[in-house]
Amino acid sequence: MTGETDFSPARLRHARFAIAAVFCAHGAVTGSFATRIPWIQDHAQLSAGTLGLALAFPALGAALAMPLAGRINHRFGARTALRGLLALWTLSLILPSLAPTLPVLCAALFVYGATSGMSDVAMNALGVETENRLGRSVMSSLHGMWSVGALLGSAAGTVAAHAGADARLHHLVAALVLTAAGLAAVQGVLDLRSDQEEAAPPHFALPPRSALLIGAVGFCAVFAEGASLDWSAVYLRDVLDTNAGLAAASTTAFALTMAVARLAGDRVVDRFGAVRTVRAGGVLATAGGLLVVLVREPAAAMAGFGLIGLGIAVVVPLAFAAAARSGPAPAQAIAGVATITYTSGLIAPSAIGAVADATSLVVSFGLVTLLAFMLVAGAAVLRQKPASPGACAANRDETAGIRP
Repeated sequence: MTGETDFSPARLRHARFAIAAVFCAHGAVTGSFATRIPWIQDHAQLSAGTLGLALAFPALGAALAMPLAGRINHRFGARTALRGLLALWTLSLILPSLAPTLPVLCAALFVYGATSGMSDVAMNALGVETENRLGRSVMSSLHGMWSVGALLGSAAGTVAAHAGADARLHHLVAALVLTAAGLAAVQGVLDLRSDQEEAAPPHFALPPRSALLIGAVGFCAVFAEGASLDWSAVYLRDVLDTNAGLAAASTTAFALTMAVARLAGDRVVDRFGAVRTVRAGGVLATAGGLLVVLVREPAAAMAGFGLIGLGIAVVVPLAFAAAARSGPAPAQAIAGVATITYTSGLIAPSAIGAVADATSLVVSFGLVTLLAFMLVAGAAVLRQKPASPGACAANRDETAGIRP
């Protein structure tokens, strides 16, 4: 990589804060959208099944568009690519609430997902580069800032829903604010460019075998995350008969626990190791799923969604970190894990809707609970040896215990 020449401690700290702000802005778009899904469902007159179909399109767009991000990075450089892709993502928030019918909503959500996936790849690539130059783990806290953004976006969405605000106006204002904030943050990230002789990334590559099991663990976590984020408000409204404001608040509770766990995640993983952390998280997420499924009270359901968020929070950052050290081609492994996790995001909303149509939303979250339990069984695949003596503790062999 070329471009940036200043890698002093002060510059790297500034770059870390800048990329953290980018993660925050990205998450705020998701939170803003998720809390208004019931409004969008009513506006387009959709059943649970057709809503589930529509909610598959963001992940479909992301999965198809993600490989393009590498080529855009290669051509324009990391900072310029992130600037353009992030702006497209924040502005795409305007589209879904404008859709009056299912086909139009599916098209809007496809664009929304495609811009999300490309900007997600660009910001994670810069996050990994920043972590490598700092010489310590920061990916969990960066994903924590994404969750902080999702929390802020969902909190604003909760207020808007409680006030009965039109989602079209709410999303227009949010998109403009987040575009301005995101572009300001991008100015401080590392300005890295590919070497001129370096070949452009392929348009598509199958995940390497080293990434498959790691991706499977990420799949379970992202399925539970996507189901909870997209369906928690609908669950409280339709199953527990709560008002729109309280239903939206369940999404906020989920985002809050995700944010807290990810912000603390680097220290927890340093202390207990990746495998123990994910196993304990799987237990918490399973307990949360059982609360949602078995206790038919709004407070219990909100607590359950919070426990799911707490339990799965660090899994995806650890999966990316493990993938980077799982074989001779870190970038391809990371892309493979990203593809698998986005596939989970593709499946989760539509699967929840399909199961709900055939049975009930309660049964749907029984499936989420089962996948949460799979984290307990599959956590061992995140036990990775570090690439070098200075590698992050997040990827240290579990028997190493704490940082020496």
